[in-house]
Amino acid sequence: MSHIVITGAAGILGSAVAQYLSSEGHRVTGVDLAPEAPGFPGVFLGGVDLTTAPGADRVAAELRGPVDGLVNIAGGFRWETVADGHPDSWEFLHKINVMTALHMSRALLAALRASGGAIVNVGAAATLKAGAGMGAYTASKSGVARLTEALAEELKADGVRVNAVLPSIIDTPANRADMGEADAAKWVAPVELAKVIAFLLSDDASAVTGAGIPVVGRV
Repeated sequence: MSHIVITGAAGILGSAVAQYLSSEGHRVTGVDLAPEAPGFPGVFLGGVDLTTAPGADRVAAELRGPVDGLVNIAGGFRWETVADGHPDSWEFLHKINVMTALHMSRALLAALRASGGAIVNVGAAATLKAGAGMGAYTASKSGVARLTEALAEELKADGVRVNAVLPSIIDTPANRADMGEADAAKWVAPVELAKVIAFLLSDDASAVTGAGIPVVGRV
């Protein structure tokens, strides 16, 4: 049984990943800024600010036993144009999308080296080309892609694999509310993305590192 740490664990995707990994027999520890996650299928560490290194270090100090995998889901989205938006959004999205993954990965490097584990980051298919209103978000998710590639190169000699999933629109209540006219049947269901993440964590993906895997449904 592997032990997997999941950030952003109180959210829709984080919960789906935790539930799926637990159903496959893994032990999961969830981390989130939210204080609680009712029904979480493992240990949950709430009230943790991963935009700071001390927040991630706190998590590492509280974990018990080996760590075999890390899934960096913590993050967020804002749609605003360059002209009408605010520069603070660029900094905010960089913090919650890039720095959370950086801090948590750094905090667990020793544990992952010891286990020969794997990291899976959640990027975005939209980083291939930014659309109107997507500049700050896609810039931050491009940072996640570059972090993934750099870590993969730095850790491959230690047997630690680092990959990213690149989803299109994920089928969540928030996205349905924001895009009510769209065909949600074409989007990516959280459990579908969870299965790809589980594959990248598994020994079946032992030859895969430094990759960005598009998971785009039928968008």
